[in-house]
Amino acid sequence: ACAMALLLTVAWGCTQPTWEETMAAGQQAYEQGRYGEAERLFSAAVGKAEQFGRDDRRVAQALSGLAQAYAVQNKHAEAEPAYLRALQIYQAVHGENHADVAATLNNLGVLYRRHGQYADAEPLLVRAVAIKEEVFGPEHLELALTLKNLAQLYASQGQFARAEPLLKRITVIREKAQGSAHPDLAKSLD
Repeated sequence: ACAMALLLTVAWGCTQPTWEETMAAGQQAYEQGRYGEAERLFSAAVGKAEQFGRDDRRVAQALSGLAQAYAVQNKHAEAEPAYLRALQIYQAVHGENHADVAATLNNLGVLYRRHGQYADAEPLLVRAVAIKEEVFGPEHLELALTLKNLAQLYASQGQFARAEPLLKRITVIREKAQGSAHPDLAKSLD
């Protein structure tokens, strides 16, 4: 078996997967619930991306995938620095008001909420909402996802009066999105 593997390797060449291939494999593993494998692949993608420069956007993309793989496995201590580094890179590359910055702020805010760090989560989610309103507009499903996370934060703290208007706004956005080109995104708001 080893001889056959060696022969196939020589016959096909000794090519390493590209950053893109590694990211795609990591995303596929994540979507299939193989989180340990996704973690390994995204970690490898970080290493590959760093060859383009430590502050390259591809590093941030790989770090975001890695942080999500950590978070779903409840590895808070590992997820947080990965999200923070991705955020730093995205802000340096895109500026303060970009969709990638908002997505990372949202994900970090959700991580903090899940671990009871409400005071840390709120400003991140509020900022993500503001950026998404600016980037996508006030009725976009991407905005609704972050509004939902902010509402969940308030509900987690028993602040239902602050959560209720957000939930009403989400309902309006979702109703307008019914029949749009993004039914899966609309379903994620349920």
